[in-house]
Amino acid sequence: MLQLDARHIAMRGGLPRFASKLSGGEDVAIAYLGGSITEGAGASVQHETSWRALNGKELSARYAASRFAFLNAGVGGTTSTFGAHRLQAHVLSQGAFDLLFVEFAVNDGEDREESIRGMEGIVRQCRRLSPQTELVFLYTAADKNLSSEADRLPFNIAVHEEVAARYGIASVNIAGGVQDRIGAGETTWEALAPDRVHPNDEGHALYARYVSEFLERAYREAGPVLPLSEPPTPLDERNYEHAEMGDCDDAASVDGFLPQELGAEEPLMNWRFSTRHLAAEGSKGEQLAFAVKGRRAGIVLLHGPDSGDCEYSLDGGRSFTPVKAFDEWCLLAYRPILVAFPFRPEDAEQRVIVRCTGTKDERSKGTGIRVMKLLSS
Repeated sequence: MLQLDARHIAMRGGLPRFASKLSGGEDVAIAYLGGSITEGAGASVQHETSWRALNGKELSARYAASRFAFLNAGVGGTTSTFGAHRLQAHVLSQGAFDLLFVEFAVNDGEDREESIRGMEGIVRQCRRLSPQTELVFLYTAADKNLSSEADRLPFNIAVHEEVAARYGIASVNIAGGVQDRIGAGETTWEALAPDRVHPNDEGHALYARYVSEFLERAYREAGPVLPLSEPPTPLDERNYEHAEMGDCDDAASVDGFLPQELGAEEPLMNWRFSTRHLAAEGSKGEQLAFAVKGRRAGIVLLHGPDSGDCEYSLDGGRSFTPVKAFDEWCLLAYRPILVAFPFRPEDAEQRVIVRCTGTKDERSKGTGIRVMKLLSS
């Protein structure tokens, strides 16, 4: 069986703090931030057979002198933009972490600038708020991340590597290892991921092996722990270093919206956290208002089978921009949908109004609007 070729690992600054704690038998806390693959989709039992769970088991067995704590911050369908906004709520607020895996190369789209802003925002936010945390970028496989061109990285991986190189972040190209095995005739992509995205147990086991090989090398090659240095100038000044995800209860005023949570019988996907939200029927021009500081505001809608359209204003209600977020996935279940409003020229307080329009996609069963989170960056 092929091991992960050295050309798929970029050690850069390595993980000296992580290695030092393991050498001393100290307690170690690890967080995994990413999409559905990190959350464990495709595994028969997510908390046992996913790459993340297997990685935790392997570390606990190999370094028995240390006590480990693991945090699953994977959320299906989320991009690095969403990851930057939920980093504080879902990771940094949960304690001090020694290692943070970041996996968004499958979910990020074709907008290079937005991917830069998301990944750079995660790095800079972590370096500012939790400087002792070391990061690793993971590039998992999907059709778009599998390339037989040895001298050319797939688009999303190449973009994330720009950020990794800029900040000296270690990275592991799992997709490259998968491509090597396919090219050598050892397996097929369908055998590892029947839907060509989410690995089955065999695929998760391979991912876990590659991550373990990387961590073993990082441990062996670890240099001295150096003093923390100031981060370099950003690749994109509009990155999400200061991104936050506030609760819906932070809205300054509501007219026709009421606090609710989804019932146990209502279908939900891509979310394992509280579903508390502000809900309106959407037929009476209901609106809510909130204020945030930053260059960009936004909301997270909890959209599903009966969701309608809304609109927002950034100028005190003088003009509104429509939001039509209903898609084919809404037919199946409720899920969070990030709606980011346009960048403003400067960092300042933004006063936002979100208003129901009473209109809907023809496939929807209703015109309801559910606002679950308030965003700022």
